[in-house]
Amino acid sequence: MNEDRYVAYVGTYTHGSSVGIHIYDVDVEKGDMKERKVVPISNPSHLTVSANGRFLYSIADEGVAAFRIGPDGDLNMINQKWIGGMRGCFVDVDKQNRYLFVGGYHDGRVSMMRLNEDGSIGEIADGIFHTGMGRSIAERNYRPHVNCVRLTPMQKYLCAVDGGLDQVKIYWIDYERGKLKIADILRGHLESSPRMIRFSKDGKYAYVLCEESNDIDVYHYECAPHGPLFEKIQNIPTVSEAERRNCGASDIEVSEDGKYLFCSNAGVNSVVIYTIDQENGHLAYMCASTISGDYPKTIAIFPDSKHFVSLNHDTNEITTFKVDYENKYFLMDHRPISIDQPNCIRIHKLVKQ
Repeated sequence: MNEDRYVAYVGTYTHGSSVGIHIYDVDVEKGDMKERKVVPISNPSHLTVSANGRFLYSIADEGVAAFRIGPDGDLNMINQKWIGGMRGCFVDVDKQNRYLFVGGYHDGRVSMMRLNEDGSIGEIADGIFHTGMGRSIAERNYRPHVNCVRLTPMQKYLCAVDGGLDQVKIYWIDYERGKLKIADILRGHLESSPRMIRFSKDGKYAYVLCEESNDIDVYHYECAPHGPLFEKIQNIPTVSEAERRNCGASDIEVSEDGKYLFCSNAGVNSVVIYTIDQENGHLAYMCASTISGDYPKTIAIFPDSKHFVSLNHDTNEITTFKVDYENKYFLMDHRPISIDQPNCIRIHKLVKQ
């Protein structure tokens, strides 16, 4: 009998009826989530959990916030810190809990924050504003917008996905001095607006989701002695050609078993599942369906890969689906969960303390 216990942390915009991070008890086998409580914080639009499972870090209007995770998954705030720029939109943390990395959509800034042994957030170690002009006449794509920051598998580099510049900037991290230095730039295709980057479970491949062009760029990745190596090996659409005009690809996640990549599409309000070739990292279409809601901003795959949830921002709900991999389809498995403007989710296995 599996005795692992899971909770889900869901961040929301709080200018409506929600007041912060919603905590759910998760039944992985049944694909079920039951809300337990809400922890107050202003607009927690993205969050992450430390590798040791003891701390949660969240975006907040004040900058970033640190919480201590209790034995039952409850959250107790430790502190909050300003990030040195406008409001952030994405956070990541290194495995040794030395630094918190923050991406800024509004000002195109990447911030590197020191972390203390007690999990609290310290002072700003480094910060870099992206500069330059994009190639689109649309307002959102002519100036820097950092949508996502993600550490590479060996955590030597930080990927900053900039949808305004059609680039992914790769920074070398000096952990001793607390500094970031540009190491490489992945230049996307015209008006692609990259939004997210994820890596395969073996660390050999990177997947970059492009919001405006509605496709995924697949790269072979290697952490070479002289620097990061990204070799583009595939481009695959997230929707049909007819659907592209009214669509914006919104999120991607790799299943825990590493065999599948899930992608959500706003506008057409769908999720598509791809198989990942274990030999070469290529994606192949498996199935797709609508998610019975509007603007699937974020998705999360359950640890056993048999269920996933879609956070439908504009219809204020979470919808849950069960995947039949053998017959290549998925169906809604529970009634939608009502929640005001959900933005992000983290399914977390509780650790013994």
